Amino acid sequence: MRIARFSIDGNVAFGAVEGSTAPGAEGELVLDIIKGIPFADFELSGTKVPLNKVRLLPPVLPNKVVAIGRNYAEHAAELGNQVPDAPITFFKPSTSVVGPGDPITYPSFSQDLHHEAELAVVIGRMCREVPKERVKDVILGYTCANDVTARDVQQREKQWARAKGFDSACPLGPWIETDLDPSDLTIQCTVNGEQRQLGRTSDMVRSIEDLIVHITEAMTLLPGDVILTGTPAGVGPLNVGDEVAVTIEGIGTLTNKVIKRG
Repeated sequence: MRIARFSIDGNVAFGAVEGSTAPGAEGELVLDIIKGIPFADFELSGTKVPLNKVRLLPPVLPNKVVAIGRNYAEHAAELGNQVPDAPITFFKPSTSVVGPGDPITYPSFSQDLHHEAELAVVIGRMCREVPKERVKDVILGYTCANDVTARDVQQREKQWARAKGFDSACPLGPWIETDLDPSDLTIQCTVNGEQRQLGRTSDMVRSIEDLIVHITEAMTLLPGDVILTGTPAGVGPLNVGDEVAVTIEGIGTLTNKVIKRG
């Protein structure tokens, strides 16, 4: 099931996306409005609205976004780094989250903004100290993410809070796909239609299971929390006016435009 969060006529709701997004597919996408929230038992209302009549929002509003650095060997190498002995974890605040079509605001304190296409894991239930064999039980689904990074600030300040946590630095969307095997998916990033990144989730240094075990050893994850699983090689600059799109096989495409702050 594809679950979207959207607004219509001033109201916010979740809906199941119906219809095919495959090239050449006939018919428009519609949303069957969900009774309740997707983090508990819910029903489809049968009330349907065309997707093109609503505004898609970030598919979740996470309490926290836990991100993983250097989880693709080629990406670590392209920035002159080694693959770490243990996963590098950092936070992106909830205020950094925006949705599909929302602008990425170029921060005034940076001169070198980069895109980082990533598979995002959406947590479906409160959990901690999750054993590897139960990781699938705590996952609601998957969505596309862009770990937008002020690269010059990251390199200058060493710790990454401002470089990766500024407002609009975490686009998510367009929806959550709940029925997906994430082990070998194509991840692609384009800027103004030109391909920048192309990789596969099978190239991750550490699997999603290993990452969730590692994270929940230290902290409780809540329903709607998001884990960013790292980016493949090919990261590069974004400029004001650029349109950046992250496409993940089996999910869809997340598109955002870079605007000037102010």
